[in-house]
Amino acid sequence: QVQLVESGGGLVQAGGSLRLSCAASGRPFSSRAGGWFRQAPGKEREFVAGINWSGGRTDYADSVKGRFTISRDNAKNTVNLEMNSLKPEDTAVYYCNLDLLMGSPWSAMGSWGQGTQVTVSS
Repeated sequence: QVQLVESGGGLVQAGGSLRLSCAASGRPFSSRAGGWFRQAPGKEREFVAGINWSGGRTDYADSVKGRFTISRDNAKNTVNLEMNSLKPEDTAVYYCNLDLLMGSPWSAMGSWGQGTQVTVSS
């Protein structure tokens, strides 16, 4: 089993930045793609950013491309998401997953953590 803990969320003004971190405990999956999804109130969970095992390939939702950067540190079992130029539309609970299938769209095979709230004010 793998337990995921997301952190780094908070309240920021439009145009601000946040850095999210996903930490895995237990026995993480090996050689798996990881990434971030988000879910706004009343909406379905949507893909935000993904990264393959080596970190050499990344993918982003069109809505965040150029503003968000995903990275990972396999030695520490972490996946990070740097978010810049935040917009009110980015407000959501952000979840990470370390067991993703790369594709269009990306799909999650593993379990989710509790998520971290990101709120962007006008």
